[in-house]
Amino acid sequence: MDPVVEAIRQEFAAHADPELQERGQRFFKEEVRCYGMKTATAVSIAKEYWKEVKSREKQEVFGLCEELYSSGMMEEAFVVSAWAPLLADRYESGDIAVFRHWIETYITNWATCDGLCNHAVGDYIVRYPEAVDELKRWTQSTNRWMRRAAAVSLVVPARRGEFLNEVFKIAGLLLTDTDDMVQKGYGWLLKEASRKHTDRVFSYVMANKREMPRTALRYAIELMPKDLKAEAMKKDW
Repeated sequence: MDPVVEAIRQEFAAHADPELQERGQRFFKEEVRCYGMKTATAVSIAKEYWKEVKSREKQEVFGLCEELYSSGMMEEAFVVSAWAPLLADRYESGDIAVFRHWIETYITNWATCDGLCNHAVGDYIVRYPEAVDELKRWTQSTNRWMRRAAAVSLVVPARRGEFLNEVFKIAGLLLTDTDDMVQKGYGWLLKEASRKHTDRVFSYVMANKREMPRTALRYAIELMPKDLKAEAMKKDW
């Protein structure tokens, strides 16, 4: 075990709170393994140890991330979510394979999925926009977290008004997905896109609301004016 990983685990163990551990489980349908601490505490510890690893080669840091993921502990996954975006200026086109492997192998809940994808994968897509085709392939995976990742990886750029056509394409590929975690993921993506493109997202929702699960629809229209919400929620077919 790398000494930095060992030190992080010791510090997490020292902060472990059984009450927070039990309380944290309430946010997840699936069982999660965690030390039991506030996310902000875990992220603060991650930032401190970043100072010790940032001078290492990127592939070595990726190796540390893999070691952290392999424990299955949620707070250790949060360290990866904190570190990986800090490597963005060193990303290379082939790094999407690393992210895909992590999602397929280690991601088991919405928090670790969104933590990695919102920033690390999203930053990668901004740097290599042609890789959005990879996200489209993820929509066809049998792994629910790969499918959610396809949507939530574009959340941050969509919030800025970017990748709108790709947002619609990914939403379309996930439109009738029966998994609620996937429905919430692409509904959230549409919601963020609506910040800058309310009319176009509203038109998309209206054109697809017959097939769109109500969970996804409610997420998609959350930020819209009341009159548009009411129109979108009508069952007028």
